[in-house]
Parts: sequence; C-alpha cells; structure tokens
Amino acid sequence: MIQDGTLTSVTGVEVGHWTDPTAATGVTVMSFPEPNVTAVELRGAAPGTREVGLLAPGMKVETIQALVFAGGSAYGLAAADGVMTALEADGRGHPKDPWVVPIVPAAIIFDLMVGDGSARPGPREGAAAYAARTRQPVATGSVGAGTGATIGMWRGEEAARKGGVGSAAVEVGAATVGALVVLNAGGDIFTLEGEPLTGGSHVPFEAMHRRSTMEQTTLVAIATDAALRRVDLQRLCIRAHDALGACIRPVHTRYDGDAVFAVSSGSVTADLDLMGEAAFEVVGRAIESAVRSATPLGGLEPAGDES
Repeated sequence: MIQDGTLTSVTGVEVGHWTDPTAATGVTVMSFPEPNVTAVELRGAAPGTREVGLLAPGMKVETIQALVFAGGSAYGLAAADGVMTALEADGRGHPKDPWVVPIVPAAIIFDLMVGDGSARPGPREGAAAYAARTRQPVATGSVGAGTGATIGMWRGEEAARKGGVGSAAVEVGAATVGALVVLNAGGDIFTLEGEPLTGGSHVPFEAMHRRSTMEQTTLVAIATDAALRRVDLQRLCIRAHDALGACIRPVHTRYDGDAVFAVSSGSVTADLDLMGEAAFEVVGRAIESAVRSATPLGGLEPAGDES
C-alpha cells in the first residue's frame, strides 16, 4: 500500500467534496485527466444513475470529464448539472463546434432519513464540490457523498452505525491503482482479513426476513494510470465487486444500488491479472478506511463506538 494513499495518488486525479452536516447529505466530485477510458458494473438491483449507458462495451464515447457521487436519492443526480456547467466554463468536454459537451456520469445513495431532510444536492452543490477539487489526499469519513451514509441497517435501525467516504491506493509495478468508496451498506462490515467492524458475525440467511427495506448503496470509483481498454476495466470492476462481497454481508440485494466505476487515464504498461487483484485489495482497504474515519452524525455513532 502507498503510505497515506488515496484516489488522488493516481496522477492527475482531483477530488472535491460539498458537505451539509445538518441535512446529512453531500456531493463528491472526481475529475480525471483526459483522454481516459471508463467502465461501469452495476450489481445492486435498485441503482440511481446517470450517463451509465455510454460506459457499456462498444459505445462510441470512452472519455469522461468527471464522476459525481451524491446523496439525496434520485434528487441528487441533479448535482451533475452543476458540474457540467462548471466543466463547460473550463472548456472541458467533447468538442461539438462551437461548444463542448462534458460527460459526467453520476450515482447516488439514499440518505433522506438520516438528517433533517432540509436540503438535497442540486446543481449549485455539485458546482461547489467541483470547485473544491484538489490533488491533496482525499478527505474521508462523514464528508461529501458519505455524509449521511449508514451501515449495518439489516439488524434494525437501532443497530445502524455511520458509514462514509473511504479511500486507498496501491502500487502495481510502475502503475498506481486508487479507490474511493461511499460506504452506505445495509450489511455488516468486515476487513479483507475477516475482522468484523460491525455486527460481529456472519449473517444467517434465515435472519434476513428481519432486514429493513431501506435502500442501501455502496458506490466505488477506481482510477489507474495503467493503459487499459474498456474490456480490461470491466475485469477490475468485477474484482472490486468481489471485494464488496468479502467486506459487506449481505450486499447486492434487491434494495441496493451498488455500483463500481473504473477509469484508466495513463500509459503505464501493467499486468491485467495483477491489476484485478490490486482493485480487490484497494477497494477492501477503502471500505475499512470509511468505517475507521467515520464521525458521529444525526444520532448515529461510528462502528468503533460499539466496543
């Protein structure tokens, strides 16, 4: 692992947050070097997304300008409008003379029940997160799109703990792989080594009838400076979802919108199999980072407060 590494350890990647602790919601914007290649893999059955159709294999457009993660449920997808406007002002986007058209995929989590519901991210908040972007290490915990994130809800609302934003990075030879996770999971959380961070034990399938149907979604962004094709990035997305399966139990349910995005924006040559294993590792560490850096909010305590 890179010491203190986060998604911005990948050259040229910038991350900005907008946070509203009162409404318990926020926006996280990731800006990527261009050109790039982007892929996505959706495995939750209740996703809230925008512009993901362009990211499928065989589609003409491969480069995105930014990626938006937001709270506010489907309302939060409007945050991408503000990011598009800011990118246009910066002259960034696909050229359509005399204009540019920024491509800004987005995905959301459901956090409406955590704060006071007084605000939902929109264009202004998206633009603010974009303006706050930096190449400094990513701020983690109860910030940005992870402000109102929760974990462990399957055991009942009284057992819920704070989720949030986590990030990590790892080197693969000359390449770097970074991940940013918005951890908003209904299941219990474990480290890659199997250490329970919430709940403490495996979830018996007979107990699942007690699970709350509140929508829970974990969002993942992977970035690398390795030169990968879209079909290669799909393998990284799959291994990232494997990490969700190892660290979140249960995950990928009918109530979840779990999504993984992967972006390649470099020219470094790397072994694809090693890159896949790096994606597994870095997503698992980012999940652990989200749990360990969460702070109290809206009556919810971090998982560490259970001990």
